[in-house]
Amino acid sequence: MIQEKPDPGLESPAVEPPEVIRVEGVSKLYRRTLPGDRLRTLKSALVGRSLASGLKPEESIAALEQVDFAVHRGEAFGVIGGNGSGKSTLLKLVAGMLKPTTGRITVAGRVAALIELGAGFHPEISGRENVFINGAVLGLTRKQIERRYQDIVEFSGLGDFMEEPVKNYSSGMYVRLGFAVAVNTDPDVLLVDEVLAVGDEAFAHRCLRRIEEFLASGKTLLLVSHSLDLVEGVCDRVLWLDNGRQRLVGEPRRVIDAYRQEVAEREGEEHLAANRRREQAGEEVPEELRWGSREAEILSIRLLAGGEERYHVTTGEDVVFEIRARADKPLDDFVFGVAISTPRSFEVWGTNTDMEGYAAGHFEGEAVVRLACPALRLAPGEYVVDVAVHSREGAPYDYQRRALTFTVTAPTSGVGVYFPEHRWEVEGGLEWAGPDPGEP
Repeated sequence: MIQEKPDPGLESPAVEPPEVIRVEGVSKLYRRTLPGDRLRTLKSALVGRSLASGLKPEESIAALEQVDFAVHRGEAFGVIGGNGSGKSTLLKLVAGMLKPTTGRITVAGRVAALIELGAGFHPEISGRENVFINGAVLGLTRKQIERRYQDIVEFSGLGDFMEEPVKNYSSGMYVRLGFAVAVNTDPDVLLVDEVLAVGDEAFAHRCLRRIEEFLASGKTLLLVSHSLDLVEGVCDRVLWLDNGRQRLVGEPRRVIDAYRQEVAEREGEEHLAANRRREQAGEEVPEELRWGSREAEILSIRLLAGGEERYHVTTGEDVVFEIRARADKPLDDFVFGVAISTPRSFEVWGTNTDMEGYAAGHFEGEAVVRLACPALRLAPGEYVVDVAVHSREGAPYDYQRRALTFTVTAPTSGVGVYFPEHRWEVEGGLEWAGPDPGEP
C-alpha cells in the first residue's frame, strides 16, 4: 500500500534535535611559570593569597578565551586549528578532565573520550584488566562488560596480546584498544582527538565505519583532527580555533577553506622570508631535495596570482609560476620543467619546455622563465611544486623538489584533483529548490 505524501503546506516545521553539548563563554587559563615559582611552597602561596585571589593577566596563559557553541544529538562536530590553538584543551574540558576558568559546559548522556594515547590505561596490568576498569569508569556493570568483551577484542585485533601488560604495547596497539573500548561501551557522546592518526590504514577505515554507524544511531561525535579531508568527510559542522580564540563555526567547506586560506597566507609570508634569508646568507636547499650539476642554476621560484606573489588561490584563477635562473657559462641544451603534486606525492600535472615544443637556443647569465596558467582548475586542497632545468636527454642541471607549496579553495566541493568549469542542466518535470544552478 502506497501512502500519499502529506500536503507540504500542512507539514509541521522541522524540529531541531536537542543539544547534547553546550559550551557557553568558556575560557581556560593556566598559571605562567615566573622566576622563583619553583621555590614557592603551598604555605607561601596561601599567605600571599595567590591561590584565592585569582590569576593576574601577566601571571596567566589563556588556552581558550570566550568559546561558545552547541552540538546537537546525532551531529558530527569537528574542531580544527594549528598546534597550540586549544583543541585538546577544549576536548578535555568537555570530557570533564579539566574545569573551565570561566563559563559553563553541559553535556547530556554518557561520554567516552579517546583523547591522549594510553590515557586511562594502567601500564602494569593487562589489556583485559584495563578493559574492565575502563568499562567500570564509564558506568558499565561487570556483566555488561563481559557481554561486550569479545566484541572489544575482535574490533581491536589484539586477541594474542590481551593478557600482556599494556606497557608492552606499541602506540598503534594503545589506539586500537582505546578506540575499541570507547565505541563498545555504548556512549551517547564520543570525543576523539588526533590519536586516530597513529593507527594503521586498515584500522583507520574500520574506525571510520564504526563512527558512521555510531552517528547513524543518533549518537554525537566531537572530533579534533589535523586531517582536514577527514573532518570535511565526517563532520556536519566545524569550529576553527586560533590561539585559543573562536574564529569561525559553520559548514565544513566554508570553515576549512577559510582556515586553509589563512595558513597559506602565513606560509607564503614564511616562504618569502625564508627565501630572503637564504639569499642573504647564501644557504643551500637540503641535498635530498635538490641535485644536479649546476651548469644552470635555479635562483628562485614564485607563484604569482592577480599580479602579486601569493600562495593561496581560488580554483580557475589565472596564475604564473615564475622561475629565475642563471647559467654562468653559455648553454645551448636546456629544458625548464614544472610539476605539481599532492603532499603525498600523487602526481597531478607536469610539463616542460621540450614537451611543449620549445627548442633550446642560447642561455647565459640570468633569465626569468614563466609558466602561465590562465585558469588553474585544481580541486580544493594543498599542493607542492617541483621545478627543474635539465638537458634534453634528462641530465639534471638543477632539480628542486617541493620548491614551493600552495593551497587551492573553491566555492563548491568535489572529489579528485581536477576541477573543470561545469554546470548542471535539466529538462522536464524537475526543478531545484536552490541555489540557482545557473549561478556560479
